[in-house]
Amino acid sequence: MNNLPDITKKLLLANFVIWLLDTALQRYGVSLVSLFGLHYVTGGQFHIWQPLTYMFMHANFRHIFFNMFALLMFGPVLEREWGSKRFLTYYIVCGIGAAVVQECVWAIQVHSMLASYNEMYVMSYASQMVTIGASGAVFGILFAFGWLFPDVPMYIMFVPIPIRARVMVIIYAAIELLEGFSHIAGDNVAHFAHLGGMLFGWLLLLWWRNGEGKIKLNFHFRKRDDDVDDSKGNDFSKYHYQKRVDD
Repeated sequence: MNNLPDITKKLLLANFVIWLLDTALQRYGVSLVSLFGLHYVTGGQFHIWQPLTYMFMHANFRHIFFNMFALLMFGPVLEREWGSKRFLTYYIVCGIGAAVVQECVWAIQVHSMLASYNEMYVMSYASQMVTIGASGAVFGILFAFGWLFPDVPMYIMFVPIPIRARVMVIIYAAIELLEGFSHIAGDNVAHFAHLGGMLFGWLLLLWWRNGEGKIKLNFHFRKRDDDVDDSKGNDFSKYHYQKRVDD
């Protein structure tokens, strides 16, 4: 832990401490999710702080383990590349962006249900809508890693063939999109929130890159060119195909 950058370390600790606290309180019939999880905006339990606090809540150990494992793998590289201030900004924007997308998806679901069910039933259903977890922010981090270091060789579990980081990002995005539209029974994963984290991460990267608050759409991973500064000399410098953005 002592070797981790400051913000990555604090995010890991905050998530695990809050998860342990929530787990302990549940034994006494108290759930932090009802207050700090992200609820549907017109469902009756929504509070203004939830688009921020929901990303620090997790359902179980498996949920928090995989999110924090991804943060541990990719977060330090980005924080050392950008600096702590910019990395934290990116993390929070991706998490809040994921919440915005999830709220939009819920609004579409509620609107479509009103055509088939009475309003009281739909509002009762909407009041139970809730999502938690850092996955939106983590997917944003995954996207940023693939965007900045597209040719870093990655390995997927049980697949002994290296895959470029940009290909892995595309695969993950495609899977989330497919599962989001599949409506698999029992699937309670907020797939569109994951995609929302990627989307807002991409927009923020474009905002930073183009400067002066401009977003110039770019769907292509850049090729190595003269704007690359390898002076920092980290292990990923030879893979870095984007202009650096510093505090």
